[in-house]
Amino acid sequence: MLSAEGIGKNIEQAIENALFELKAPREDVDIKILSEGGLFKKARVLVTISEDAKAKYEKPTVKENSKPTVAEHEEKKTDKKETKEEKKETKEEAKESKKEVKNQEKTLKKEQKQEIKDLEQENLEQEENVKTQEKGVDPVEFLEGLFKAAGKDVQINTSEDDKYVTYSVVGENLGDMIGHRGECYYAINRVLCAAAGKTEKRILLDIGGYKERRSEVLAELARKTAEKVVKTGRYARLDPMNPSERRIIHSTLADDPRVVTMSRGEEPHRYVMVFLKDDGE
Repeated sequence: MLSAEGIGKNIEQAIENALFELKAPREDVDIKILSEGGLFKKARVLVTISEDAKAKYEKPTVKENSKPTVAEHEEKKTDKKETKEEKKETKEEAKESKKEVKNQEKTLKKEQKQEIKDLEQENLEQEENVKTQEKGVDPVEFLEGLFKAAGKDVQINTSEDDKYVTYSVVGENLGDMIGHRGECYYAINRVLCAAAGKTEKRILLDIGGYKERRSEVLAELARKTAEKVVKTGRYARLDPMNPSERRIIHSTLADDPRVVTMSRGEEPHRYVMVFLKDDGE
């Protein structure tokens, strides 16, 4: 037999198994990798006696009616001696290979056990993260920490009704926490709602009375815009607003029989348009 296919958990084991079957040392063979294998796949190799070493493994052809010469006889003795030594070396190599395979199997089992433990730990951490996200943080503690980090000495007042919980931030010099046209205020509001997670009631935020003042300004803007539309007979387009500000415009003019309002555009540039009742319809 001049070739053999070896199968093992890894390439090295597959090679050693094929060498053991051929009873040949590694230096006498050519190795072709058929499959590198993996965690759930065996490695496969094809091991073939090399051209230079074939003579040692092919059975000699005996010529009929001819006696071997003294030189041939001596050569056979030498070949037998070499073959015995090679078999001895092959057995020793096979023993070493088996030891190595056992060690690799032990190592693989340890790695698999550790991998399972790591996956279980990761799943536990993910479950804890989900629970934390669902529960969320305490809004009062969040706001106190935020304004303290900004160097503001504030007081957080809480009020609620059937649908809403309002957190009012009271203090001095809070203009920079509100920002131009409430940019910082609305950003803090969004972060607060996200940090609080799922709540039974909707969360509302007020910083330094801004929410009430802004509502009054927008309501007055809505009434003046309606008067302008009625007077000129032409529709009016307001500047882009966030959803809560647009809601104030719509609710303020909802009972005005002369005009109709609608939102147009895409966020964050969505805006309100005011039409005469007939034009809107």
